[in-house]
Amino acid sequence: MSLHAVLSPEALARLDRQKRNSTISSIVISILTVLLVGVSLAMFFLPAIEKIPDDIQYVRGRETPEKPLTDPPVRHSPTSNPSSPKGVANPLVADAVNEVFLPKTDSQVNAEGLISGNGNGLGDDGIGWDSGGPDGLRGLPPHEKRCSKQDRLSRINTYGGKPQVEDAVVRALLWMKHNQSNDGSWGQGHKVGMTGLALLAYLGHCETPDSEEFGQSCLDAIVYLLQVGAKNDGKLATNLNDRHWPYEHAIATYALAEAFSFGGPNGYGIPRHKEILTQAANWIIENQHSSGGWDYGYDMTGGRGGDLSVAAWHIQALKACKVTGIEFPSMNTTVKKALEYVSARQAANGRFAYTGSSEAGSHSLTGAGVLAFQMWGKGSRKEVRNGARYILREAKLDYNGAESDLYAHYYHSQAMMQRGGEQWQTYNEIFRDQILLNQNEDGSWKKPGGNDGTKAVGALFAKETPEGIHYRTCLCTLMLEVYYRYLPGTH
Repeated sequence: MSLHAVLSPEALARLDRQKRNSTISSIVISILTVLLVGVSLAMFFLPAIEKIPDDIQYVRGRETPEKPLTDPPVRHSPTSNPSSPKGVANPLVADAVNEVFLPKTDSQVNAEGLISGNGNGLGDDGIGWDSGGPDGLRGLPPHEKRCSKQDRLSRINTYGGKPQVEDAVVRALLWMKHNQSNDGSWGQGHKVGMTGLALLAYLGHCETPDSEEFGQSCLDAIVYLLQVGAKNDGKLATNLNDRHWPYEHAIATYALAEAFSFGGPNGYGIPRHKEILTQAANWIIENQHSSGGWDYGYDMTGGRGGDLSVAAWHIQALKACKVTGIEFPSMNTTVKKALEYVSARQAANGRFAYTGSSEAGSHSLTGAGVLAFQMWGKGSRKEVRNGARYILREAKLDYNGAESDLYAHYYHSQAMMQRGGEQWQTYNEIFRDQILLNQNEDGSWKKPGGNDGTKAVGALFAKETPEGIHYRTCLCTLMLEVYYRYLPGTH
């Protein structure tokens, strides 16, 4: 049995009015509550907002926990973050923990135009790189073949390496990571140059800000170099009164250019990277000696005219800058003059000299001279052919004896890889095992030369100092990466 009550029309009307009033009151109360909360939050945060500094100082991020490494690092994509603000002032705005200003860096290696040289020729002055054959360095950095363990192992095997090469490189990179300073640098008296070399070694193994194991370390190194450049209008050295600072500037420019290319058209979105890199490259172009070389202290007035050791790093840096796709209006003329300078350093027997063109002296810079032409698509020039033959005749490597000039073999290994064929096979037997068998358990390399010292000019790499150990570890790492860092010109 059910009971039903029927309301009168007047009662229904009163009930509807009560419902409307209740709804309106609830809405008004909600709006007032939101406004009150908003005002309270604004009053709370306003003092903090007023105290935010104009610049965000870089603080090195958290260390990656140590863990056994069974496979080479795998590239990954960090969580997306807001883009960096425009027009930031010095010091460089960046956060190495990748939490504030760095955008998502999930781009693949930008290999377009790098394998065949498309779009990177230098025009009508006869300088450029070829699409194949012995004239061209086809796979100038970066190249995607270094970014897969399978590809690296395949190339190591194809070009006469050993499986231990990959393990040796990874151990070396781990050593570098664990010996990096809190500001992102390496070294002591030449921090910019030593940091540039370490960054090149990372990039040679395709370790970028995206990398799982080395991403933070790589990012720290990039930001350190950019901070130095930001303070000096693009000049990359901590002591501009040191006459040797052109070495550091060229090495760091080389590293920053290659790092930028890995991230695609805009690099990895690291604030001011393109700006400072452009300043650094333009400094090189604008401070070339009339001889075509570069001199200590960037002296453009002296009669010495530089030397090939200084010039070689600048030629490498310019090629890496060219690959970025950034426009440098005077690049062609600069490179043409530089290669003329290099040619004038070669003697009739094929040897390249520091200065002049004497047949007497060491083989230290012959690889540097050969590589300069190969980098710019001139691998079939007589200078290259004669230089390669000289290297095979004269270059020896006894890591524990006097013939242990690692600086010379840094260049020789690259130049002879580009020659390919029997010349590379012969040279590979000279250097490969000597480097592999002299690595320490911790990943660094032991002192070359044994008790008698090494026969080399200014052999900082042979010193038992933290900087000396770091320097030779970088050189040996870069030598072992030659199997996959570049494609041979004959590929």
